[in-house]
Amino acid sequence: QVQLLESGGGSVQAGGSLRLSCAASENSFSSYCMAWFRQAPGKERERVAAIDIKFNTIYTASVKGRFTISQDNAKGTLYLQMNSLKPEDTATYYCAAGAACYSVSHFYNYWGQGTQVTVSS
Repeated sequence: QVQLLESGGGSVQAGGSLRLSCAASENSFSSYCMAWFRQAPGKERERVAAIDIKFNTIYTASVKGRFTISQDNAKGTLYLQMNSLKPEDTATYYCAAGAACYSVSHFYNYWGQGTQVTVSS
């Protein structure tokens, strides 16, 4: 099984930046769509960014222009660079690997444990 481990979360003031990392136990990038999801208390889990096997990237509208998803194949690490953070970005962020690059979480087979991001105003 693919194991994923997120890191890089923390507390930051509005307008600040964070870079999340997701280390994979094996090279998943050639076989899976890699994605970042987030979930705030009382809200549904949503996909914020994804990168497919052809290195195409997808972003949800609320983060487009502020977040950047990337991957380092040699290191087996997925990243999410988050700039111009807003309080509404506060959530637990998860990395995931799936067989298809659809937005629905059902298509993602492997998940990390999550890392907390808190943005204060």
